[in-house]
Amino acid sequence: MTAAALSVRSARKAFGGLVAVNDVSFEVGQGELLGLIGPNGSGKTTMLNLISGALKPTSGEIALSGERISGLAAHQITRKGVSRTFQLVRVLPSLDALDNVVAGAVFGHRRLWGHEAKKLAATLLARVGLGGREHTPVAAMTYIDQKRVELARALASDPRVLLLDEWLAGLNPSELQIGITLIDQLRREGRTIVMVEHVMDAIRSLCDRCVVMSSGVKIAEGTVDDALRDPAVVRAYLGDEDA
Repeated sequence: MTAAALSVRSARKAFGGLVAVNDVSFEVGQGELLGLIGPNGSGKTTMLNLISGALKPTSGEIALSGERISGLAAHQITRKGVSRTFQLVRVLPSLDALDNVVAGAVFGHRRLWGHEAKKLAATLLARVGLGGREHTPVAAMTYIDQKRVELARALASDPRVLLLDEWLAGLNPSELQIGITLIDQLRREGRTIVMVEHVMDAIRSLCDRCVVMSSGVKIAEGTVDDALRDPAVVRAYLGDEDA
C-alpha cells in the first residue's frame, strides 16, 4: 500500500500548561488539497509549524511518505520536501524578488544553482504575476506582492508537500480570484497541498477534504460540505445559541 504523502499521528504541542494542539491525527493523500480550518486560536498555524519543523511536537509523530520527519530541524524538513508560506509574510528584505526566489531553489528540496536557479525563479515570478519585476527590491513591494514572492520561493524547491498559511488573506476581490485560480492550477498539477484558510469560497472551490480544529483538537474531518454541516463545527464557529 502506498504511504500517504503526509501523516500526522496523535500530534500534541504544549507550551507549559497551554495545550495548543491536542492528539490530532490526519493524513493527506498524494495530490490532495486538504483544507485545515477552524476559528481563530484553534491551533491551525501551530499544526503547520509542527509539520514544517518550526516547532517540535511534545508527542506524536509526523511522517512524509512514510518517513518520520517530526523532531528534525526546519531546514532538514525543507530538504526532505516540505515548503511553506507564512501567515505573516517572511521575505529577505535586503534582496530583490529574483534572489528571494533563488534562495528557495538553492536551499530547498531540489537544490538548484546558478543559471538554472535564476531561470526557474524568473519563470515562477511570472507565474505569480510578477513578470518583469525580478529586480525590484522586495522591501519596496506591497504586502500582496511580497506574498506572491513568498509563494514563488516556496514553489522553487519543488516541494512534495506545500503548506499555505492564509495565503489568500488580505487580497481584494480581483486578487482573490487570481489567487484561487493559481492554487487551483497547482492542485491540477498534482501537487499535495495543506491550506489553512478563512476564505470559505476558496475552501469550497479548492479543497478535496477538510480537517476542522477548535481549541487545539480535531472536531471534524471529511468533504467540505459534510465538515461544514457538522454540528460541532457549527457550534465552534457560531456558538451554542446559534447552532
